[in-house]
Amino acid sequence: MAILTSRLGPLDLQNPVLAASGTFGAGREGSVFVNLDELGGIIVKSMTVTPWKGKPTPRMCETPSGMLNAIGIQNKGVDRFISEDLPWLLKQGATVFASIAGNTVDEFVRVADKLRTGGRGIAAVEVNISCPNLEDRNNMFSHSPAATAAVVGKVKAALKRVPIFPKLSPNVTSLSKIAEAALNGGADGLSLVNTVFGMAIDVETRRPKLAGVVGGLSGPAIHPIAVRAVHEIHSNFPHVPIIGQGGIAGAEDALQLILAGASAVAVGTMNFVDPSACRTVAEGIASYMDRHHVTDVAELVGALKIEG
Repeated sequence: MAILTSRLGPLDLQNPVLAASGTFGAGREGSVFVNLDELGGIIVKSMTVTPWKGKPTPRMCETPSGMLNAIGIQNKGVDRFISEDLPWLLKQGATVFASIAGNTVDEFVRVADKLRTGGRGIAAVEVNISCPNLEDRNNMFSHSPAATAAVVGKVKAALKRVPIFPKLSPNVTSLSKIAEAALNGGADGLSLVNTVFGMAIDVETRRPKLAGVVGGLSGPAIHPIAVRAVHEIHSNFPHVPIIGQGGIAGAEDALQLILAGASAVAVGTMNFVDPSACRTVAEGIASYMDRHHVTDVAELVGALKIEG
């Protein structure tokens, strides 16, 4: 019988399937469709030190095999998460991954400080470094090795024993250099990948379909990019725990990321199509393991076969 219990760095997960940040909120709506304690974990929507209103509408549009979004990390702030969402999530038996964001290193640190003092029960923190960097307006944090190392180092120092997983952007020329910077900064693992830059135009009005013009492309369209990214980073840093995400629509997509080197996977856009997608993907992985006589998910991590 397949054993779905998974090891993600220092964490033991019930199964390797998480709900990705920004696609499951803080779990309240999704709990109508799936018991949160059935998930490997839930990565909650990114939170900031103060509430953010986000970008103007329209903020989302469908594209072939995916969607574009320019939400702008709308959220109610870390204090509300600690006082309202976290106690409720823990009561449901959820494994909680906080997700933090900011426009300066200090903003990241202030969120991390609040989680250290008030976030008892959090399993890990995903560091969303794909935010505009107000201290270097030409780059997002995740587009610069130096900025990545700076924010990861400060967040790790603030959170101390809580595992952190910086979420890296695929919109760079050398993902391995960014990954190395994150690891040198003290990352316990990596989350791969965030959305891909994209744009859509309404040809009748000749206007961008998003008020913010450019947005993040997610969904099945980016899955091959995610698989390539996970394979590249696992090949260069084979002992680093990876959360693979990007375009998972079913168990086969998740298994591709696991075979490429991910220890866990996160289902994102598919949650909008089927809120029980995480459970379906986990069941599909178990079925695959039974068919192939695999008893432990760990046997599949990085088990890609390349000839020659």
